[in-house]
Parts: sequence; structure tokens; C-alpha cells
Amino acid sequence: MARNTQQLRFLTTAMMALSLIGALLITKTSAQDKTKTEIRTAPEIKWRKLNPARGDASPQAGTIWGDQTKDGESGFLVKFVDGFSSPPHIHNVTYRGIVLGGALHNDDPDAANMWMGIGSYWTQPAGEVHITSARGASIGYVEIQSGPYLVKPPSEAFDNGQRPINVDARNIVWLDSTDTTWIQEEAQTGKSKNAEMTFLWGSLDDDQINGTLLKLPPGFSGSLNTNKSTFRVIVIKGELKLSLANAPGTKSLSAGGYIGSQGIVSHQVSSDRECTVYIRTKGKYTVIPNAN
Repeated sequence: MARNTQQLRFLTTAMMALSLIGALLITKTSAQDKTKTEIRTAPEIKWRKLNPARGDASPQAGTIWGDQTKDGESGFLVKFVDGFSSPPHIHNVTYRGIVLGGALHNDDPDAANMWMGIGSYWTQPAGEVHITSARGASIGYVEIQSGPYLVKPPSEAFDNGQRPINVDARNIVWLDSTDTTWIQEEAQTGKSKNAEMTFLWGSLDDDQINGTLLKLPPGFSGSLNTNKSTFRVIVIKGELKLSLANAPGTKSLSAGGYIGSQGIVSHQVSSDRECTVYIRTKGKYTVIPNAN
């Protein structure tokens, strides 16, 4: 009888242990299921007229994430032909822009041309009259917090209290691992391999959205880590190589390429030459260089 009691206790304990292990496995699987990553290369982007009312004179728009023609936030590319210059106009929503190719001018209709090169950043408040011009075949990344993105005449201008910003790439101040905890030093050498970043907009609070530029030096290899529900990466300059977790080899992303993920992720990336990416995230992400 005593032996039977001991056997029963043993079986009960074993079953409880198995149940606990099973619960842990289910929890881990559920967490993994919540992690999603979307990858889009520049050649996969589909183009359409940004302003259909202008017909063939309209710049071309290529959606990266979201849908700029509908309600909600989105990010898209805009492609301009050499010599393009828009008539004075306004937009119904505020947008942010980064130059990916050529040179763009975005200012008041009477302002002298200030050509912004690759990596430059600007904002355009809703309701403010302006023009946009291009020198050479040019392309920019545009991001809005709400949609749809519309073009309207100057007669509908209004002041929403915001002011435009034009920051040439040559005037950007870069931070490295000695200036920010977002970039970690390499464990063995105590160096960050010269990865640098700059904060463009938003709040650094853990539950708020922000936008940064991250510059990776030639030969960089490491990871971009986050555990947030919003993490979007757009290649601005150079080529970013992404090692795929569930497939052999790497995915090469040129300017306009996109990585979007949700949940706990560690993107293994590398760059043969200098590469600049724009990152939109909620709260903080971390750049960790691999050890040599």
C-alpha cells in the first residue's frame, strides 16, 4: 500500500512537471507567433501617380507600408523626373521626407533653391503653401501620421501651428556609442565599429513613436534588436544585407528597401560599404556589433 502511494505521488509530480514544461513551450510558441517580419526590396515596389489630377505631369508614388490614399499612417516613395517643379500647393496632412536620390528643393514659392542631397531631412506642415522641385532624377521617402495624402490649391491654405524644417545631410550631427546607449560597444575591443545615429523626431519615451537615422560603416556586421510593436527600417543609402532566420543566405536591400517587424526580434545585418537607414520605432532599439 505504501509502495502504491509513493508511485502515485511520483506519477502526480511527473505529470505536473510535464504540464509545466508544456505550458512553457506553448507560451514560447505563442510569443514567436506574434513576431512578424515583412521584407520588401526596391524592385518589388509598385508605382502609381501621386497626384492623378495632374496626369502624366504627376510624380510617381510607390507604397512601402500602409496606404497613403486611405485613412491611417503610411510610408511611401515619391519619384521625380529631372527638372520637375510643382505649382504652389498645400497638403491636408503634415509629412516628413528624406532624400534617397538626386536632389530636392521644398520651400515657399518665392524662396531661392536649396537643393537637399541624399540623406537630407525635411518636414512640410499641413496647410502651408509650398513648391517641390527636383534636380536630376530624384526620389524621396515620405511618411504621414494620418491619411489620405491629398494635394490641394493655395486657396485652401491654413496655419496649423507647425513650421517646416529643412536639414541638409551635411548639417546632421551624428552620435556614437560614447553619446548614446542605443549603440553598444563591441565586447572584445571596446569599440562600436563607428556605427552612428541621429534623432530626427518624436519622443524617446518607451511607449512613443520616434524616427532616427542610423549609419553603418563599411564592413559592419551586427544586429538590430527591439521588442516593440512598431519597428520599420527603410534603406536610404548603400546596401543593407539581412540574414534570414528561417532560410539560408542573405537578402540584399538597396535604397528604398524595407524591413518591418512586430514583437521581439534581432535582425542580423551587415554592410560592405557605408549604409544609412531610417528607423521608425516605438521606444528604443539597440545596435549590437558582432565581435571579430
